[in-house]
Order: sequence, then structure tokens, then C-alpha cells
Amino acid sequence: MIKKINDILAGWPMTIIGGLFLAASFILPRTGYPKGEYLAWVCVVICGIPLLYLSIWRIIYNKGISKISSALLITMAMIAALLIGDLFAAGEVAFIMEIGALLEDMTTDRAKKGITNLISMAPETGRLIRDGKEVTVSVSDILPGDILRILPGETIPVDGSIIKGETSVDQSVMTGESLPVDKMPGDEVYSGTINRFGSIDINVTRAGSDSSLQKLIRMVEDAEKNQAPTQRIADKWASWLVPVALLIAIAAYLVTGNIIRAVTVMVVFCPCALVLATPTAIVAAIGQAAKHGVIIKSGEALEKMGKADIMAFDKTGTLTYGKLEVSDILPISGIGADELLRLTASAESRSEHPLGKAIAQEADTRQISLYDVTDFKMEAGKGVSAEIDGQRYFFGNEKYIREQLAGYDKFIEEQLAGYEIFNSEKTGIDNSNDKLMLGNEAKDLLNQIRAQGKASVIAADVEKVIGIIALSDVLRPEAFDMIRDLQDMDTKAVLLTGDNEEAAGYFASRAGITEIRADLLPEEKVAGIMDLKSKGNVCMIGDGVNDAPALKTADVGVAMGVMGSDIAVDAADVALMTDDITRLPYLKWLSNTTVKTIKGAITLSMCINFVAIILSVTGVLNPTTGALVHNAGSCFVVLLAALLYDRKYPRLAVS
Repeated sequence: MIKKINDILAGWPMTIIGGLFLAASFILPRTGYPKGEYLAWVCVVICGIPLLYLSIWRIIYNKGISKISSALLITMAMIAALLIGDLFAAGEVAFIMEIGALLEDMTTDRAKKGITNLISMAPETGRLIRDGKEVTVSVSDILPGDILRILPGETIPVDGSIIKGETSVDQSVMTGESLPVDKMPGDEVYSGTINRFGSIDINVTRAGSDSSLQKLIRMVEDAEKNQAPTQRIADKWASWLVPVALLIAIAAYLVTGNIIRAVTVMVVFCPCALVLATPTAIVAAIGQAAKHGVIIKSGEALEKMGKADIMAFDKTGTLTYGKLEVSDILPISGIGADELLRLTASAESRSEHPLGKAIAQEADTRQISLYDVTDFKMEAGKGVSAEIDGQRYFFGNEKYIREQLAGYDKFIEEQLAGYEIFNSEKTGIDNSNDKLMLGNEAKDLLNQIRAQGKASVIAADVEKVIGIIALSDVLRPEAFDMIRDLQDMDTKAVLLTGDNEEAAGYFASRAGITEIRADLLPEEKVAGIMDLKSKGNVCMIGDGVNDAPALKTADVGVAMGVMGSDIAVDAADVALMTDDITRLPYLKWLSNTTVKTIKGAITLSMCINFVAIILSVTGVLNPTTGALVHNAGSCFVVLLAALLYDRKYPRLAVS
């Protein structure tokens, strides 16, 4: 009941009412209504009870020196003012303190819906193979060693190893990879990932709470629990402010014999300006950031961002657009680039694979008309084949092309056995092992493509490779300048990605990042963040579900809000609501500026307090005038912090 009443009194509506009555108690006595001063009691009750409650709660429950807080000092000043009958001074210090608390609370509210969304990704049932028959069972009944069948389009409910079938799996939830990964017997699959194409049977290796998705959920939950609440700067200083204020007040009384002067010292010593300096600067900074599409969820995030000296980046959707595009069309054997694209797009237009869709989109963008396709066939996780103008063509990965052409060459070899016209170099046969050699040109091109971290689709007719189409995620053009700007602010950039080492190295070199950690699962990203935290203050930037644990583990997490998942946005302390990553140097600048503004405001408030204390001890100020000086100092600090709202970042090209 007491807490409920306290919560009502501490809210904005009641605090505003208290402030109105406080203003009336000051104005009415000076306009001929002396009893109007008693209206200050309304403010004392409304704002003073929560203050008293907070002081007592901290004395009871806080440990050690943290029992002494700014709330305790202001409560003492309020009670002292009441004892000598200065109601306005008592109400004023309580009101200013309550406004500061409300402003800070306003900046630290956080939505926590992401964990619910993450849990909803876990399937509730699985298709168990028992005695040769499919039986639908609850995921909680699936055990290691069971055999599950996963159909195209289904989410994989547990971790396992493929024992039958080939497919492509979208495992961006776990690794952040922009491309589905081709899988075949012996490859591992993870819970929460999506089977895109072929039907597969898996042997369960980890189920229930041991599965990858459940571990991901637990990591987000654990990181959330480990987030310490922001401690007000005023409370950090209160451990010495309280005893100093008491000593000065007692000394003033002993020297002058005047209790009024002692109470005035208590009033002007109250750290209200100190209390207001942090939240008002934070509110101004958060407001400015929102104008530029940066959502900062708490003042703590701003403070930590200002201290960050290492920025860890995910690749896909962060440094890159997270969208595949055709990057290179590389014809071989005399065919033209447009013809190679036309042949490949004609077949791939029938495919649902992201590589195929990207190639078909490129042909459409170039307004290249497609051939009529017949006898289209697809092998999940490998490639497609089709007849175009009466000739058979194959389009897919290296293994698929080798298999198709080796089979054709073996047939030709059998037909031409004994004839001298058979030329293994022409057909590409290695007679020593009866496998297709792609040829030096194709092999060199494939090596170059892999070194650049690109995916490839090889095109071949029934005799030879006719070309290669390379596809790549696209590096954001502003990435290099963004990294350079961060480095100019003494901030080191590190790449943490689930992509392979070659892709990571290629994009990192183009962005100007020298430290790379690749092939990382979510738990490995968390380990990477923990290692970096041992070397400095770490900010993590990511966009995927797989980034959520790392975002929570870092000192401060930044999510790409447009491209990013809801879970990543919720897990982060800051969300970029635009895909312009130049906001990151801006965010760093704003955080640094905010911290400097807060320190400046604190210094100013302490100077005002010092002068006011001297005037109080000498009798120039009484509790009421002291409260007014104290209030004026608080307003000046608020004004200084509010000017932060209109500060300009010179490199941010926005209106």
C-alpha cells in the first residue's frame, strides 16, 4: 500500500500539481495573501513523501556507503527547513529533486518484447521417423539419437546431422549469413534455421534446452539480467556531500549561534543542480539523436558510448546491404557476357534459390529477354539444368557441374573407345581418375571469386564450362569513411561475422578494418565480445537475431533498425532507424559531447553551491533567498544542458 501511494505521488501528474502549489505559495504572500505560504505544504507532501521513502529504502537495503545518497541530503534539508518554518524552501528542494528523478526515469525506460519474439521462433512439434513412419510429436519429446524429417519451408526444431537428402538452409538466425548454405549428408543443421528446398532426414544431436536456439534465448536472458542500472552521478558524490554539508552547517551554527544560517547552508548545499545536470543533458541528446534517426534507449547508453574505444561490427546488413547482386559476368569459350547472362537467367528464373533470383533480377534490370525453357530440373543444394533451343545446359556449384559433365564425358568416352580422335584435353577429362578438369581459366576465375568472398554460379553445356556469374553482398559506399571517422576519434574497428574467412577479409580490407574474427556462431560472437572487453570499452553493431546476445553482452549495443530484426533492435541500447551508417560517428560524437556537457554542468553547479555556502554562512542569504539562488543555479544548469539539443555535428550531411 505504501509503495502504491508513493508511486502515485512520484508520477508526473502529482509532481506538476505540487509545483503549481509551490509557485502559488511564493506569489500569493507577495500580493497581499500571507496565508498563501501554507500552500507549499501540498508540494512538501506530494514531492517530499517519495523523497523520504527513497531515503529510508536506501538506508535499509543499500550496502555500505551507498546508503548515503543525494536523496538523504535533500530530505535532511527539507526537514531542517520545515523545523524553522520555511515551507517554500522545504517544498522547493523536494520539487527540484523529484523533477530530476522523473527526467532520468523517462530516459531509461526500455521495451523488452524481443525475448518473446525469439522464443516464438522455436517450433512446437517435429516429424519423428519411427518404424519407417512419420509421427508428429512435441519438441519436448524429441531426444538425441531420434531421426527427424524436415520438409522444404519448415523450421528445424533441434540440432542435428543430415543423414539423408540435400538442401539449402537459411541459417541467418544463427550466423547472420546472407546466403542459404548448401547442406548434404554429414553436415550439421541448427534449431531455428529454415530448410529452404529439399526434404532431409536428420539425426538429432542436441534437443530441448541444449539446442542452439534455446542457448541463444538463454544468452539474451542472461545478458539482460547482467545489465546494471544507471547510478546517478549525484548519488556517487553524496557519500562525501552529506558529511561535508553537515559539518559546514554545524560549524556555521557554532560560530554564529544562528540556526537560520545552518539551515540555509543545508538548503543551498542540496545537489539539485547536480541531480538535474545528467538527465536534462541526456534528454536533450536523445531528442537531437531522434531528429537524425538514432533512437537511444537510456542515458546509460550515451555515457557508455562516450567511453567506448572499440567498435565491433557484424558484416551482413551492417557494413553491407545484406542483399545479393550480380557483381561479375565472366564468359569463357567465346560466349558474350549478355548471352551468358541470358542463358543463365532463363533457367534460374524457374528457381527459388536466392542466387537464381538475383541473376534473374539482373537480366530484368538490363532488359534482357529470356529464352523459352523446357525440361527444367533442380537438384536442391546443387543447381539446375534445362533445355534451351534444343541444347542441355547446367547451372550450379562446382560439384554439380563436375558431376554433370563427368557423366556426359564418360558416356562419350565409351562411345568413342578405340578411336584416335578422342581428345581428353578437349572434353576436359582427366583419364587418370575419370573426373572433369574445369580448365585453368575457370579455376583461376573461381579462385579469384572466392578470394573476394563472392558466391558463384557456373554455367556449362554438355561439353564444357561456358562461363561464371559471381554474386556478392554489396559494401555500403560510406563504410570506409565511417571507419576512418571513428579512427579519428580514437576508436578501433573490429569485424565479427558468421561469414567465412575469405568473405570477411575481402569486405574488411575494403572498409579499412584490420582485425577480423570470422566463422562465428552466436556464442562465439559473445566470447569475442568478452575478449574485446578485456582490452577496452566495447560497442557492438549488428542487425540479426544472431547478434542479439553479443549486443547485450557489449558495454553498449547498436542495432540497424531498418534492416535489422525486432529482436536485435530490442536487445540493443541504440537503434539506427536509417541504414546510413555515417550515424555511427555522429553517435560517438554526440555521446562524447554529452559527457563533456554533463561534466561542465556539474562543475558549474558546484561553483554556484560554493558561492552560495559562503553567502549563507555570512548571513547574506536566508533559507528562502537561498532556495531561490539554488533554484536559479538549477535552471542555469538545465539551460546549459538543453543547448545540447541544437549542437551540430559538422560531418553529418542532413538538413
